[in-house]
Amino acid sequence: MALSTEQQMLIEQRLSNEKKSTGVAYLLWFFLGGLGIHRFYLGKSGSAFAMLALSILGWATLVLYVGVFLLIILGIWLIVDAFLIPGMIQEDTDAKRASLRNQISMA
Repeated sequence: MALSTEQQMLIEQRLSNEKKSTGVAYLLWFFLGGLGIHRFYLGKSGSAFAMLALSILGWATLVLYVGVFLLIILGIWLIVDAFLIPGMIQEDTDAKRASLRNQISMA
């Protein structure tokens, strides 16, 4: 069922109010990225816990030199995330848009 213009405007208004901020995501990435906080903000809890575990284990085993490798992996992951953040935000927005369309068309 096609949505009316008014319904589409309502969806876009709600999306603009609920959309994740790119600026906030990058600030969290820059200051707390090693703990995966930016991924928690973007709704990627599983990988956020993995980053947090890498960070804790890396720092805890640094004196055994095992931690160096874990922190290198974490650093590479952080660099990759710098490029993935806009896509994660777009993915979240698209999922919310689809959910809102389903809710409105079912009503």
